[in-house]
Amino acid sequence: MARYGAQFGPDVTFLGVPPCDVTDPGSLAGADVVVVGAPFDGGTSHRPGTRFGPQAIRSTDYLAHDGSRPHLALRTDALRDLDVRDAGDVEMPPGDILSSLAALRDAVAAVSRAGAIPLILGGDHSITYADASGVADHLGQGRVSLVHFDAHADTGDLEFGSLWGHGQPMRRLIESGAVRGDRFLQIGLRGYWPGPETLDWMAGQRMRSFEMTEIVARGLDDVLTEASAIAVDDCDGVFLSVDIDVADPGHAPGTGTPEPGGLTARQLLDAVRRLARDLPVVGMDIVEVSPPYDHADITAALANRVVLEMLSATARRRLDTADDAVGRPRWDPALPLLSGRDPQGPAAGQPG
Repeated sequence: MARYGAQFGPDVTFLGVPPCDVTDPGSLAGADVVVVGAPFDGGTSHRPGTRFGPQAIRSTDYLAHDGSRPHLALRTDALRDLDVRDAGDVEMPPGDILSSLAALRDAVAAVSRAGAIPLILGGDHSITYADASGVADHLGQGRVSLVHFDAHADTGDLEFGSLWGHGQPMRRLIESGAVRGDRFLQIGLRGYWPGPETLDWMAGQRMRSFEMTEIVARGLDDVLTEASAIAVDDCDGVFLSVDIDVADPGHAPGTGTPEPGGLTARQLLDAVRRLARDLPVVGMDIVEVSPPYDHADITAALANRVVLEMLSATARRRLDTADDAVGRPRWDPALPLLSGRDPQGPAAGQPG
């Protein structure tokens, strides 16, 4: 089967990286990261539109889409230091959640089996069931921990008469055995859902859920330290799932279920960067970007940068842990921007 391309809009790749096809193992060979679009919003309970999220995340950037993005702080160009390819969208029939999730799960598993990190652009949060399950199909049931950024726990059971939707994927993942409850870390929860019965179920699964009040009281860095320690204990890899509504609606208005009082854009980017640099990430998704409710591309731009932070930090991690890195100074976040640069290097105004 030939590459499907884009389900909605033109077939563009993430910032100009080379295309590939998940149905062609040869086109995946040697890839470090494969971007997969999941244009599905059939699990949405409130404001729809996330089917257009993959297109917006791929293309919202004021710089040239030339397959290059040097990171000022991390001193790496993830789109060149890593072999990043874009498989286009998975065909996900609107209104058919079960067949859509099955097709996505197969695509993610194919990427994982090829030795690449699947990076999925959603889509509503129902897709995380397929994303994390696809990675677990390759690495082993219960062998992948999950760090989940979200305003909502997404651990509902029967919602609107259905077991499937964007408020239930985390319960379905734990019930299926793909991810263990005691290796499920949630960051940024707040608001007025779920209720006590669901919270009791979560406690029974030994989930660790950091509500915003605890994050404010302890500090985000302390929370990330605890979450990281749990995530790498007795697991073979970490899956990051980022619901853009973990950010305050002032920083991410274009989403289906906005909840005031969330992380700032700066906090979210720093957190994703830290986790991708410190942890063995084996998969990631970014979900719930709804362009019809966005303003001036604020939400799409943040999601695009979340993806770039994950990629850039992964590239930095590989550089710092490579065999030839022994004896070489590791990256230091306190390093001044121009420290160690040759004043006789590239001409002023050009990247170095």
